Parts: sequence; structure tokens; C-alpha cells
Amino acid sequence: MTDIQSLDPADWTDLRALGHRMLDDMFDHMQTLRGGPVWRPMPADVRQEIRRPLPRAPSPAAAVYRDFQRLIQPYATGNPHPRFMGWVHGGGNPVGMLADLLAAGLNANLGGRDHAPIEVERQVIAWSAEMLGFPADASGVLVTGTSIANLIGVLIARSAELGPCVRRDGPGDARLTAYTSAAVHGCLPRAMEMAGLGRESLRMVPCDSQGRIGLDALATLVATDRARGLRPFLLVGTAGSVDIGAVDDLAALATFAATESLWFHVDGAYGATAALAPKLKPLLAGIERADSVAFDFHKWAQVPYDAGCIVVRDAARHLDTFAADAVYLRREERGLAGGGIWPCDLGPDLSRGFRALKVWMTLSVYGADRIGAIIQQTCDLAAVLADRIDREPDLQRLAPVALNIVCFRYIAANGDLDRLNADIVADIQIAGVAAPSTTVIGGVLAIRAAIVNHRTNRADIAILVDAVLQAGGTRAKANESPG
Repeated sequence: MTDIQSLDPADWTDLRALGHRMLDDMFDHMQTLRGGPVWRPMPADVRQEIRRPLPRAPSPAAAVYRDFQRLIQPYATGNPHPRFMGWVHGGGNPVGMLADLLAAGLNANLGGRDHAPIEVERQVIAWSAEMLGFPADASGVLVTGTSIANLIGVLIARSAELGPCVRRDGPGDARLTAYTSAAVHGCLPRAMEMAGLGRESLRMVPCDSQGRIGLDALATLVATDRARGLRPFLLVGTAGSVDIGAVDDLAALATFAATESLWFHVDGAYGATAALAPKLKPLLAGIERADSVAFDFHKWAQVPYDAGCIVVRDAARHLDTFAADAVYLRREERGLAGGGIWPCDLGPDLSRGFRALKVWMTLSVYGADRIGAIIQQTCDLAAVLADRIDREPDLQRLAPVALNIVCFRYIAANGDLDRLNADIVADIQIAGVAAPSTTVIGGVLAIRAAIVNHRTNRADIAILVDAVLQAGGTRAKANESPG
């Protein structure tokens, strides 16, 4: 049998030089983002070239890196660019990038055992609890994103209502019902599905004129369900709705949940970190009374993907929902198998990367106050955008601006305005000028600009609006031309 060598090189010189080059190239990429396109479509030949058979033989690392530069890097999503405004994606940061490199070098599995990376994650959870106003002994775990964090919240609420035996017996005919805003993210209905409760058990409560959950309608729905013999168990508030950034009246929801004996969970995917901005924090009043909060560090906090989080007030409830004994995970008082409660006891994952390091380093290097200032800055820029739209006769704003999302459309044309505005967005994206997205507000298609990136400035706002006006005028003129 032929001996198979380690994957480490016999001589590290060439790989070391390539690694330094990669790092410098990435710094150059970040430094020059503004001068390039936000996004560019992937040509068919490039897409086809990526679709290769499984490589059986080795290739030089430098050659593979050249493929990355040629086939992958130019055609990424573009969210680090200051004029990426289509979805609530953070811009990342250079220190977080370095942290990912360090984490990959350690290659630590944060499922459990007694080692420093888990202490770093515990510290990040403690900082999160402090940010939210939760007690110091609150529990929590880092996950891929708020979609999984919200699922965890639903599962904890289910366990709190039915007891830990639900893990063995299932919910049976408990007829549980949950309540949330009609503007909630689509991951909540999916969480109900994955929890075995069914999306029909989630009541989507109509919103008021500000996009917040209607409190009277909520009370009516809960009372009606109780009268029908159903079992309300969960209320989900929203801190930063996906379409317009609305924040529910969390204090009123907390009081209602306490009165009705409901688990109060907050989907704060991006809005929860507004707690770091002094002027915005009052909007979140009541979040400190939640039973659990899900949010992302990779959005407004600018941590590189992925870095989601859930914080849970009652650590015992959290542990009851996920902890499991297995002989291969046996805990010991001493040695590597020690360390108290392991993260695998707090969520579905046993194999977990060291995503806590990029959060820890981002907060440590920049400081929470600077992150909060960035969050405030994006909201201030959204106000600038809204003001410009309101002054432009060819544009119409379609929703109030609660935080950093502005929804509007081009109206200086006849015919199908929905189709026209969708084409405007696609034109701007393909040109690489900016990357807004679309949504539907009040039954009409809207251009949606979510200002999340720490690199975005006033000039970028002006470029976006000018691009919309130019693309709209060009298309409107073409549509009016005979033939």
C-alpha cells in the first residue's frame, strides 16, 4: 500500500507566499470596492466552467486561486459594496475577515468540550444579553442566522407550554396556536412547519398604518381561539420588519403576553442591534421583557456571514428543549470532556464552527458604541433618501421610514407601473450602479432600498436616486415611442 502524505506541504514557502498574496488581494478588494460595479451577471461560459467533474488529481494552489479570482470573485453578491441596498445584508468588515482566517486555522468544533473558543462564545452571549437588557444568567447560542434562531425560539416555547416530554411524545392533539404580525419574515411559518405544529397554527395578525401588529386584532384572535378550545402559546413580536423596517409596540406585546400566559419571542433579525444606538434604543422598549430574542450579527453589526444568535431569558427552559445524553458525548469533571453546559445542549448542531471569534473581534476592535453609530448613520441616510424621494415629482414613497428601509416607485409614466419599476431595478443592478430590490407595498410593486452598509454615504444615496430617475425616464420614453 502506498503511503499517503499529510495535506500539509513538505515545504511551506510557496503556500506561505500565496497566503500573504491572498490576504493583500482581499484588502485591495475591500479598499477599492467603491470603484467597481455592485454586482455583475455571471456569463454562461463562466457558469459552465465552474460545473466541472469531481477533481481526482491535485492542482497547484496558485492555479486554483487564479480560478477563484477569474470565476468567483467578480460575480459575488456584492453586499460589501456601499451601493448594495437590495436586502438587509451587512457589509462585513476587515477585522472580521481576519477573524475568520484565525478561526479556520484553529479549526475548533464548538459543539462541546472544555476549550477557549467556547468561552469566547459564552462571552458573546453575555454581551448580547447585556445589549438587550436581559439578566446576566440568560442563556443563548450562536447559529447560522435568525431563521434557525426563530426555529429555536418556537421549539423552546413549545417545550415550555407542553413540558420536555414533547420531545418524546410530540405535540399530539394539543392544538397549539401562535401569533405574529402579517409582516413577519417567511421563516416563521417555516419554523412552525419544522416544529410539527403546521403553518396554519400561526395567526398572521393584520398591521396598522405604521406596519406594526394590530393590538386589538391580536386580542380578538387570541380570545376567539381560546373560545374554540385551541391553546395559544406563543406571541412573536417584530423588531424591524422585512419590508419596511417597522418595529412592533414591544412593551404592549410584553404586557399582553404576560396577561395571556404566552411565550414572548422577538424576531429582531436586524432591528435588535438598534439597542446599540442611543437614539434608536427607545424604539425597542419592551424587548428586555421578552422570553427570547433572535437576531443577526451579520446584518447591522457588520460581522461577516454567518453569525446569528438567540438569547433566552430562562436558561433552564432552553436546556430542557435540547439537552441530550449520549455515551460518546459523556461529560467529565476533569479533562477535555469537561466544561459544563455545552453548546450542543442549546441548539440542533453538534458540529459547529468558531463563528463567535469574528463577533468577539469585531466588537472588541471597533467597540459597541461605534457599531451603534454606524446603525444610526444608516438610519440618517434613509431619512436623506426619503426626503429626496418626497421632493422628486417623478417618484412616490410608499411607506413610512421607521429605521433604514425606504420603499418607493417611479410614477412618471403610463401603463404597467409594476412592470416598469421591476425593470428599473433590474436595469440598475445589471449596470452595476446600485442594487436595490423589490417588494409589494399596498398591492403595488415597490423599489426597496435597505441601507445597511457602513460604507454607504450621501453620495451613494444621490447616485441611487439619479439612476432610478434615468432608468425610469429611458424606459418610459421607449414605451411611448411608436412601433
